[in-house]
Amino acid sequence: MGHREHTERTGRTGRTGRSGQAGHVHVVGGGLAGLTAAITAAESGARVTLHEGHRNLGGRARTADGPYRTNEGPHAVYQRGPFGTWLARRDLLGPVVAVPPREGLRFRFRRAGALRTLPPAALLRLSRRDPRTAPVDGAFREWATGQVGEDGARAAANFAATALFHHDPGALSARFVQERLRRLTALPPEARYPVGGWARLVERMAAHARGLGVLVETAARVDTATLGELARTGPVVVATSLGAARALLDDASLTWESGRTVLVDLAVRTRRGDAFVVSDLDAPGWLERFTAQDSSLAPAGEQLLQGQFAIGPDARRAEGVARAEALLDLGFPGWRERTTWRVEALADGRTGAVDRPGTTWRDRPSVVRGDGVFLAGDQVAAPGLLSEVSFTSGREAAELAVRAAGRRSTSGVDLNQS
Repeated sequence: MGHREHTERTGRTGRTGRSGQAGHVHVVGGGLAGLTAAITAAESGARVTLHEGHRNLGGRARTADGPYRTNEGPHAVYQRGPFGTWLARRDLLGPVVAVPPREGLRFRFRRAGALRTLPPAALLRLSRRDPRTAPVDGAFREWATGQVGEDGARAAANFAATALFHHDPGALSARFVQERLRRLTALPPEARYPVGGWARLVERMAAHARGLGVLVETAARVDTATLGELARTGPVVVATSLGAARALLDDASLTWESGRTVLVDLAVRTRRGDAFVVSDLDAPGWLERFTAQDSSLAPAGEQLLQGQFAIGPDARRAEGVARAEALLDLGFPGWRERTTWRVEALADGRTGAVDRPGTTWRDRPSVVRGDGVFLAGDQVAAPGLLSEVSFTSGREAAELAVRAAGRRSTSGVDLNQS
């Protein structure tokens, strides 16, 4: 099935699944959801094989090699979230850094085309509202306008786009947006950044999985036929993008709205006075200097900037790039002459689920797909903010798969011979 990375199975003697006898669980996909599922299943006593189609693990939690260690889109672990807690309990979180207080003073906002040092007071007032007071059935724009006025509502919606990746955040469920706005504006800030990029976190998770006896197969693409073969030997957790899962399972119902985002990464020579973050309150967009908290991400004397700019389904990448350059002009004077490296990309349907009015995470595609197949990923029916959805669905899918494996084992099917 391709190149195989094998480790000795250690520490497994006498361990059993929840039904009393270990079974075999397959995990398809080696991103955060897949690694979480593999670790959870192995900790529960199952034999686990993880199948990853690429040569490297990580999915979208990859970090580029070379002098500019960019993540595939801005990433952070949120301190009060379940993913960070789970990682810390297993000593997998590793060294993380918060936003240095002095950099917090360099937080800037674009409003009415001008650079501001403070957000509008209406945004701050709205950010303190309990998300439970926001209706699920109503749009954020209408609800927020009733709370703080139209200008404040627009600014808050665009600010919340940092965790939404959507071109029209005001049109989404008020409860959904407010939950994210509240966490984004928490003090002290919840965001923590793994030192060296997300690849370091993935490496720790992968090493832990192997230490639990997980067999990791890379460059091992699974198609529909192969999936059927795997399902005959044990439950399968499909931890891929929703689009890939739709094709793999031949299930047209596996759809959910996501965002479309232009990613702009660049390195500039260091200049005193550069902003830390420029948040666009006129449109959904965000630019951050990631070397402010982790100088190892770029060579000495250079700063690494990463930005995300949500665009509509019919918009061109150039629209997002133009908005990025407008923020660069405001927050990083002379950036064109200082640029030493630059990359742009379009992330289409790869930015997590968004909920329209009248829907919640419970309405997204179910983890349980039937016939011993379970689904995990960032557009699946699980709660959380950004990567927390992948984590929560991965853990739930693995727990259900272990139970299913135990039932199959005790029913007379010897999965340990598969």
